[in-house]
Amino acid sequence: MISLYFHTLINLKFKQIYYRFLFYLSKPIINNKSLYNLRVSTNNFFSPIEKKNSLIDQNTFLFLNKSYNFSKIGWNNSSKKITKLWRYNQHYFDDLNSRGAITRKVWHKKLINLWINQNPVGIGVGWEPYPTSLRIVNWIKWYLLGNTLSDIFLQSLIKQSQWLNQRVEWHLLGNHLFTNAKALVFAGLFFSGKDAKIFLEKGLKIINQELNEQILNDGGNFERSPMYHAIFLEDLLDLINIAKVYPKNVPKNQLSKWVKTSKNMFRWLEIMTHPDGEISFFNDSAFGVAPSLNELRKYAKRLGLNLNSFKLAKITHLQDSGYIRIKSKDALALLDVAPIGPDYIPAHAHADTLSFELSLFNQRFIVNSGTSEYKDSTIRHYERSTKAHNTIEINNENSSEVWSIFRVARRAFPFDLSIKKLEKNINISCAHNGYERFCGKPIHRRKWQFFENSLIINDYIEGPFKNANAYFHFHPLVNLSKDKDNIWSIKFDNYREIKIDIKEGKAKLKKSYYSPEFGKKIQSNHLKISLGVNGSCVKISWFNSNE
Repeated sequence: MISLYFHTLINLKFKQIYYRFLFYLSKPIINNKSLYNLRVSTNNFFSPIEKKNSLIDQNTFLFLNKSYNFSKIGWNNSSKKITKLWRYNQHYFDDLNSRGAITRKVWHKKLINLWINQNPVGIGVGWEPYPTSLRIVNWIKWYLLGNTLSDIFLQSLIKQSQWLNQRVEWHLLGNHLFTNAKALVFAGLFFSGKDAKIFLEKGLKIINQELNEQILNDGGNFERSPMYHAIFLEDLLDLINIAKVYPKNVPKNQLSKWVKTSKNMFRWLEIMTHPDGEISFFNDSAFGVAPSLNELRKYAKRLGLNLNSFKLAKITHLQDSGYIRIKSKDALALLDVAPIGPDYIPAHAHADTLSFELSLFNQRFIVNSGTSEYKDSTIRHYERSTKAHNTIEINNENSSEVWSIFRVARRAFPFDLSIKKLEKNINISCAHNGYERFCGKPIHRRKWQFFENSLIINDYIEGPFKNANAYFHFHPLVNLSKDKDNIWSIKFDNYREIKIDIKEGKAKLKKSYYSPEFGKKIQSNHLKISLGVNGSCVKISWFNSNE
């Protein structure tokens, strides 16, 4: 345990440690007699992306595929069955801007008043900076979409903004810091006066800094999670939206930077999206949290952003992020040759170095296992583990030391990346040093060979090891049939067929599960292949006799 703490802490920035002490020692000061004025808007607020309906009736919340009655759980009931993430969602107020929200306007007004009356300043999970940030934005969006707000509502909103201004999450950085800054910009533009000026200046400064820090040159978010990338992109589009409402109050050069960055982020997201239009499952990604690429594109269009039509080549290498996309007529593969995330904030990282995902015939075939919860549990530990991904586990240990809910100690670093485009195939090879902490310092080397109708994956362990296993996880709709020893197949229809041939290594088909959403697990299967001294070799072939 000491080793885990040591190798986690040495990667933190000094200001994370400094601000952690400051965060817990300081107490914000709120002016209960604050006067406020609303800034006069110049343009209308464009309809943002609609969230999923989470208010089933006026007393029932549904988040993360779990519903609870409000009269039984309140706002801060300490029931062990209710996770902190579920509570966070409850305090976001996403339903104000969800599908069919106009039909629930009476419920929303009642809920807002209940929140104000039952959540005293600074008390409870709802006053933590992250849910406070999302609630400020949602309340302001709701007003800008034509809803009327009482004086009590506005007084609460200015107090929440004052509180957040003194609780910015400098100790966490990353997506939390950006979300704090977004809320301060919203509040700074929505209100006018002394406080508003402070909110706006601080928010704009942080956003300018964090765009340079968190968005890589290839357009990817530095946490290397497609889900959090899409959330960040939505945040940026929201900022562009409100800047257009108050055009005189956001510097033109800053707005131009937001637009330029968003366009670059769109390209990255398109590269990392499967043919079904949904994100890939690298690093804490799941459906139902972030908007889809299509939803984001429609939002950008409403904002008047002209997105370029991206023509993607057969092979695309996102050099800064560390992902590779290979596309043929019937196949799409996404390869992970990336570092696990930013050194000082790998909170959403998984031990998945050299994993990959594969879609065939526009359907997901080989998948990472997904993410179903954020709590310190056996499930969380498994879903972050190496064996939950399509890569190699050595000596029954993870390639990176993921632990607790969001922590990482020693990390795997990829190296020796080679990309060769030949006449009939593409060869990609890479290695990582995640297991160098073991005696003999074993190295995992993987080679992908892409042909028009097949993919060969070779794995080899350089150095001594007790045991090594390759995992290949299949989408729940993939029902493999065993043809003979080490050969499996699946027929999609009368024309399309896929074969898996284990040419080296001993394979077993085992039960597992797939987590496409938080709070949801679906039974699936995976192949577990034991590596010998010659490693393993897996050939995946696909046939379409109708072509």
